[in-house]
Amino acid sequence: MRVFASIKIAGRALRRNKMRSLLTMLGVIIGVGAVIGSVSLTSGATKQVEDQVSSLGASVITVFSGNFTLGGMRGGWGSAPTLKVADALAIGGLKNVVGVSPEVRDREQVLANGLNWNTQVLGESPDYLQIRNWTMGSGSMFSDQDVRTLAKSAVIGKTVADELFPNENPVGQTIRIRNLPFLIVGVLAPKGFNLFGQDQDDTVVVPYTSHMHRITTRTFVNDILVEAASDETIGSVQNDITDLLLVRHRSKEQDFTVRNQLELMQARTAASRAMGFLLAGVAAVSLVVGGIGIMNIMLVSVTERTREIGIRMAVGARAADILVQFLIEAVTLSAIGGAIGIAGGVGFSKLVAYIKDMPTVTPVGWIIIAVVSSAIIGIISGFYPAWKASKLDPIEALHYE
Repeated sequence: MRVFASIKIAGRALRRNKMRSLLTMLGVIIGVGAVIGSVSLTSGATKQVEDQVSSLGASVITVFSGNFTLGGMRGGWGSAPTLKVADALAIGGLKNVVGVSPEVRDREQVLANGLNWNTQVLGESPDYLQIRNWTMGSGSMFSDQDVRTLAKSAVIGKTVADELFPNENPVGQTIRIRNLPFLIVGVLAPKGFNLFGQDQDDTVVVPYTSHMHRITTRTFVNDILVEAASDETIGSVQNDITDLLLVRHRSKEQDFTVRNQLELMQARTAASRAMGFLLAGVAAVSLVVGGIGIMNIMLVSVTERTREIGIRMAVGARAADILVQFLIEAVTLSAIGGAIGIAGGVGFSKLVAYIKDMPTVTPVGWIIIAVVSSAIIGIISGFYPAWKASKLDPIEALHYE
């Protein structure tokens, strides 16, 4: 019963000074709100990066052509045609490789339906959809038979479909690439923009053999897309590809570059998390400042209520009751401030996400951390004032003016 009585007394004391109580809580509100807001936005940005990487294919390894050195001129990876279709076929036979697509890229002006559009034309294998974790919106992907016969078949992205076939079904119609008619066999499901700000739907995909022998006349590929069986096997597959191509190219120097999407995702998410922890650290300082504010106000409150404390002790209140009363006041201030801060932080992150059109994620773990932190701050900041109040001599307190 004594605890409930202390809670009632603490509640009355806080209600008597509403403005001071609100200002005391402000430091905790700002600190907790800043922690929750920054973590929510950072987690949302991290999820966005992960989703975008997944849209490129999470277990994808990309083999790029190598560099060149000619006289005094040098170029980085991708600047020399060092990869062949035979390299891709050889990679397809490696252990834990479940998909391979030799990739040829060009930008072309395509024509259809009396309209024209400049877009990216990709030469790929039928494994391209599986590797890129892409589905068909309508129609179907071209087949291995189309690759073998250099078929003039094409699959187009949603952007190309909207530009060239507004309010029409493109499947079964013809698109002209360098004045060559290609039959549209399917439309890709929309994917949106990737990590680099490129519209993934602004593309036309044809068999790589058709691209190399009909659209262009080249004997090399720009790069090779490889899908590993799982995230755990990416490292071993990457090493196997490197060893295989070193043998095939019979070169002392590595004239190709092997990269995977996990490296890209880890680099991007690491940067987001680092920024998030930095913001959370700044917010944690606000929490500490809020705790100091609570301690300061509680010390003032002890001084102001010295006579009240003396009266309570004179009528039978124990030192423990006084200690509990002031602790409850401090914890209540901190808990209410923490709750308002959590609501404010979530609301702020939702507002920013709405304005910037980005996802936001509020991890439950961080909410628990914020609640526990605010409670701990209340206990720590309130203990000394409460202890000081409990040690007052009742006779001296009664005579305090």
